[in-house]
Amino acid sequence: MSTAVAPVSHDDRGGSPGGLASFGHVADAARVDVTHGVILYLEDVTVSFDGFRALNALSLAIDAGELRCVIGPNGAGKTTMMDVITGKTRPDAGRVFYGQSIDLTRMNEPAIAQAGIGRKFQKPTVFEQHSVWDNLDLALKDDRRWFRALSARTGREARRRIEELLATIGLEDATRRPAGLLAHGQKQRLEIGMLLAQDPRLLLLDEPVAGMTDEEAERLAELLETLRGRHSIVVVEHDMEFVARIARRVTVLHEGRVLAEGTLDEVKANADVVDVYLGR
Repeated sequence: MSTAVAPVSHDDRGGSPGGLASFGHVADAARVDVTHGVILYLEDVTVSFDGFRALNALSLAIDAGELRCVIGPNGAGKTTMMDVITGKTRPDAGRVFYGQSIDLTRMNEPAIAQAGIGRKFQKPTVFEQHSVWDNLDLALKDDRRWFRALSARTGREARRRIEELLATIGLEDATRRPAGLLAHGQKQRLEIGMLLAQDPRLLLLDEPVAGMTDEEAERLAELLETLRGRHSIVVVEHDMEFVARIARRVTVLHEGRVLAEGTLDEVKANADVVDVYLGR
């Protein structure tokens, strides 16, 4: 992993700070500055709920194009971390930078999504009465950046993009099937396809293999392998077999901060990780 370089603060550069949403603007995903190789940088982020410290001066860096797995016991702060990144929760202290200069703590949820950060929750949220094709079509139209450019062109480009997405997520044979009739693993892949329709730079996946069969988990692992390097991906997961299948670098959270980080073999050999999470 490249050395994390602290992003430029808004006091160090000309113009408005990274909080573009407060000025009615939306950050452009294509303009995310990853010159130093880091796409996401959390610095001393603290969040408390009714006296409980969910994040405790959490610092973490994700490289551009990296697929990072985040593991840890329940209550370690994994979901709160994602909530902070996507603007759902405001930190009490600390900074969250997207690239070198976009301060996510100064943006709202819609602006963060438009900036190219997509989040998938554990339970798939697809339009069950609509076909697989229509779900992807609706996702494309929801990406206003892409759709504005498309509106001056022909519908052929939209069809081509949907066909590309179907091939990527492996649902070419289910194009006209209502999403509600898909198997669980297929629904999960469809939702990832809907996120990909909006061309995210950073994907956040929360326990994506929960409830999947072994075969479905393997199909998802293959999909994530095809996305590695094209997108930056953070996977929060408890299924250690799945983590072993996809992880090159793993971060372990405990009590709201990083307990250990490294390859899976390295963190599994860490005595503290064994004590608080993996067990002996």
